[in-house]
Amino acid sequence: MERSPMLEHFAEELRLARAAAGMSQAALAETINYSQPMVAKVEGCERRPSIDFARRCDAVFNTDGRLVRIQKRISREIVVHYFREWAGVEQEAKALRSFEPAYVPGLLQTEAYARAVLSGPGLLSAEEVEEQVTARLDRQEIVARAKPPLLTFVLDEYVLRRPVGDRAVMREQLLHLVKTGTNVPQVRIHVVPASAGAYAGLDGSFVLATSPAGETLVYFDGHRHGQMDDRAEYVNYMIDVWETVRSVALPHQQSLDLIAEVAETWI
Repeated sequence: MERSPMLEHFAEELRLARAAAGMSQAALAETINYSQPMVAKVEGCERRPSIDFARRCDAVFNTDGRLVRIQKRISREIVVHYFREWAGVEQEAKALRSFEPAYVPGLLQTEAYARAVLSGPGLLSAEEVEEQVTARLDRQEIVARAKPPLLTFVLDEYVLRRPVGDRAVMREQLLHLVKTGTNVPQVRIHVVPASAGAYAGLDGSFVLATSPAGETLVYFDGHRHGQMDDRAEYVNYMIDVWETVRSVALPHQQSLDLIAEVAETWI
């Protein structure tokens, strides 16, 4: 892993906080429920800390969120360059509308499913996969906020049936969708059933983000590039596509019931 200044800054702040508390690496590991080798790797800049790791350390050392703030800056360095601008928009949006015909959207992926998605093609090194998995999971903080934005996800039914990872990975992922859709009021999940046949969304995935000021942007994610567009004519067209896709999808609760039903087929 390339040593970024912020990664080294995090490691230094962690070492200083631990030393000030008179705590060994092993004691810290036991307190935050991580392994001692993991703590050693973070302090040695060999492993990028997750947002959960940073939060737990802040709580132990009473550092008022300092380590979390540094961790977030590390995450922005790790995210692929073309995605950084959109990641900022995503974090600040008051509403996100996402359509995905192939995979579970990143904001709803479990760790195991995300790892299977990223490692499946065999184009990334093991280290790159782990970096991208951690960055993807960190983005999910917006779902876990006390007051998340309004998040509406439409998936094609094929997403539920496409094998990504092993059967246990798929079952865990689908049950996670049901749990999130049930427990987070701001999250609405809709499934376009296979019986819908051909529909506009099959041309590809996209996300519509509404800013706090009420402006809407559209984002498309490609293999090696991403495209964000705020031109009114184009945005309005994609809103029409969204409404068409949404119109053929099942209602939220019916969708959750279908997801739960398919989850049992992955036992």
